[in-house]
Amino acid sequence: MDPRFQGIEPFAKKVWLATPTMHGEEKHWVDDAIETNWVSTVGANINEVEKQIAEYIGVKYAVALSAGTAALHLATKLAGEKLYGQAKPNQGTLQGHRVFCSDMTFDASINPVAYEDGEAVFIDTEPDTWNMDPVALEKAFEIYPDVRLVVIAHLYGTPGKMEELKKICDAHHALIVEDAAESLGAKYLLNGKWIETGALGDYNCISFNGNKIITGSAGGMFLTDSKEDADKVRKWSTQSREAAPWYQHEEIGYNYRMSNIIAGIVRGQIPYLAEHIAQKKAIYERYKEGFKDLPVSMNPYDAEKTVPNFWLSCLLIDEDAMAPHVRSDSSELWTTAPGKSSPGEILSTLASFNAEGRPIWKPMHLQPIYRTHAFITSEGNGRGKTNAYIAGSGIDVGADIFRRGLCLPSDNKMTPDEQAKVMDIIHRCFE
Repeated sequence: MDPRFQGIEPFAKKVWLATPTMHGEEKHWVDDAIETNWVSTVGANINEVEKQIAEYIGVKYAVALSAGTAALHLATKLAGEKLYGQAKPNQGTLQGHRVFCSDMTFDASINPVAYEDGEAVFIDTEPDTWNMDPVALEKAFEIYPDVRLVVIAHLYGTPGKMEELKKICDAHHALIVEDAAESLGAKYLLNGKWIETGALGDYNCISFNGNKIITGSAGGMFLTDSKEDADKVRKWSTQSREAAPWYQHEEIGYNYRMSNIIAGIVRGQIPYLAEHIAQKKAIYERYKEGFKDLPVSMNPYDAEKTVPNFWLSCLLIDEDAMAPHVRSDSSELWTTAPGKSSPGEILSTLASFNAEGRPIWKPMHLQPIYRTHAFITSEGNGRGKTNAYIAGSGIDVGADIFRRGLCLPSDNKMTPDEQAKVMDIIHRCFE
């Protein structure tokens, strides 16, 4: 064993990154659905969670769907139809059009653009919140002035710089699809008013995936103030069936509606959203205090204009404290160095003690599937900047955060003692 870790025993029970936290009420509503035989994609649970979430977020309508990805797909499809008209059955609504997208996010944010035959253009990250950079977005509009749709994700539960981003989009007559999958319960101060994420775009989406702040094991929602948009998404999500006594279809549809069983779990979770956020915040603050003596920082946020939900706590190693560390597409290699460490070393060490972390989302412009797509930084075009003869800045904020960052165990059932042990292990990685 590495002598730095002598005296530490592995966790007897695995410490997870983030897992569902059940409270008992979920079973009541699931049992109710089963006992009343409302187990399909209609029922009281669906109606109630749509009502409660719409009221909580402050929108008029919520449409319960099978996944956050389904919500993002239909939001993106709807935006494309509003901008460019109804597509033929064999075409997407974004065919032939570019869409500006957050770069550092999970690919569920981005893939719906491809589903609708559009081309994603990735906008670099800013270091203050790890979200879409307004300066880079403005540069993107200079390069591609015809773009009319922007997909903005709030990373790890922290809202982006929405005031600046919305002003830029408004100036260029662009619509916003807001991906609030990770940020349910987070708030942003816009024009002097606190607004929930999920109500900041033209088309808004949240997720109830298994590791989210509250969960249905699956599920998501489309959120809007437009009855017309809500009705359209509800129609599309139920195979676009028309009002005829037989199955008749005038539009392409999808089997995207949430089941009443899933909705029962969500219904039982909703009363505990504030409790889960408070637990996640306590985890974040303990990490921040416990790492004060290390050459690291936590995932940042603007305390004056945002209230995150602290879904995941993340660590960023200072540049001068990075030990040698390289990655291929599927593996990595690192070395130890006194006073330094790396994401690979920390994550591997935590895993050896039965604790789960993970790398930061790999930016979309680095993903093999999107390697031919444009990438815009605060300096303009971020592709093809290398030169054998002229030194350039090579700015790429998202790639740098991916290189130096990692997601820490953030499960809200992790005890303070377990978290203290996680922090002890990480401290020893820097010895």
